[in-house]
This record gives sequence, C-alpha cells and structure tokens, in this order.
Amino acid sequence: MELAGSCHCREVRFTVQSHTPYPYMRCFCSICRKTAGGGGFAINLMGAAETLAVTGENHISVYQARLYDHHDQQPVATSPGKRHFCRQCGSALWIWDPRWPELVHPFASAIDSPLPEPPEHWNIFLADKPSWVTVPRGPADHDVLEYPAESIETWHRRLGLWLP
Repeated sequence: MELAGSCHCREVRFTVQSHTPYPYMRCFCSICRKTAGGGGFAINLMGAAETLAVTGENHISVYQARLYDHHDQQPVATSPGKRHFCRQCGSALWIWDPRWPELVHPFASAIDSPLPEPPEHWNIFLADKPSWVTVPRGPADHDVLEYPAESIETWHRRLGLWLP
C-alpha cells in the first residue's frame, strides 16, 4: 500500500510503500512525547526505505535523540535513529535507523492517506508515561513498559493484516 504524507505546512511531502499500514502501537516514551507533542503518543508505521520519495527535502532537519540513564537522568548515548522533521513547522515525519537500513518508520500523524483501523492497540513505553497522561483503553488493548515482544511485521502477519 502506498502511504502519502506531509508536514503541517506542506513544505515536505513524501510517499512510501508499506506492507504494515495499521497504526496499532501508541508510544509514550519521552522521545516521542517531547519531539512529536505533549503527553500524547506517537505511532510509527513501517515502510520500505528504497521506496521513500520526498519533495521539499531542503525543509527537513534530523534529530538524533539523546538517551538518558533512568536513575540519574544523565545522557548516556545518542540514538542512531534519525528522526526527520520539517524545520519550517516542526512536524515529525519519519525515523530511519542505520541498524535496519531497509526500513523507514513514518509517523502515522504525518500520513495523509486513509489508514486502516487496527483490531487492537499496544500502549508501549508506559514506564515513561507522565502521571497526568490518561492512556486510551479499548477491549483488545495491551500495555507494556517498554517494547512489545512482537515486531511490527510479526504483529501484522499474526493478525492476517500483512499487505502484499
């Protein structure tokens, strides 16, 4: 399925092919919260990096998140993941990580194409959720403190949602 996305000011537009278009993971980690907005969550999809086509590249900046020690909040490393965002309006667009160079992970919030509704949700990185944030809950939702055991691909395949 082709996913078409853009930033809020429309200076950056992109398309990418995805076998996994269901936005089912809600991330509450401090990186997603603080770079993509407020107390809410960010949802990453998965696409084939070789199919990513971008217009407005001159408006893109990249941020590599600092990783902190959970006990003393001191920086311990820099994430290899490159978070692409529009330098004009600040919209989070996608993440690309050299550990998985064949993949790109667009934020569902940047996708303009209609996305299918997932049959369940996974609330992830709840260990980082601030106390004032209410987690949306449905009858088939799952909660984990960090990453779930299944990958995005495995989840889609298990539920018969993998698209050719």
